[in-house]
Amino acid sequence: MLTEYKKILVALDGSKQSEKALLESIEIAKRNEAAIYLVWVINDLELTTSAYSFAKLLNEEEAFVKDFMTKKVAELNEAGITDIQTIVEIGSPKRKISVDLPKEHGIDLIIMGSTGKGAITQALVGSTTAYVVNHAPCNVMVVK
Repeated sequence: MLTEYKKILVALDGSKQSEKALLESIEIAKRNEAAIYLVWVINDLELTTSAYSFAKLLNEEEAFVKDFMTKKVAELNEAGITDIQTIVEIGSPKRKISVDLPKEHGIDLIIMGSTGKGAITQALVGSTTAYVVNHAPCNVMVVK
């Protein structure tokens, strides 16, 4: 490995690929004594396409994500990773993961799955991943 990574952003969305990305990040973090930034971006565009109230859906999604993140932090602690940050954002996953968060936190590696889980995301298979690969200011690892 040529690069030593100290701040690893892991994009989570509940998909199998993002779970694999998390497992990969654990090994890389251990080798590099790196911090892991668990990130879940709630796509506000997907929420607005629903017939339900935006606010109600957003509150439900935020509650689910916070519970999910708490469990992931416990898993990382069990694996020996203690330098963990959790970030839950609302907006465009493409923009947040590829540009905003890496710059804000000095991320030097982004690890993410090759596809997401949302119905809209599946219609545009890998579009977020492709965007991140092409726009991120740091290395990106795509996990299948």
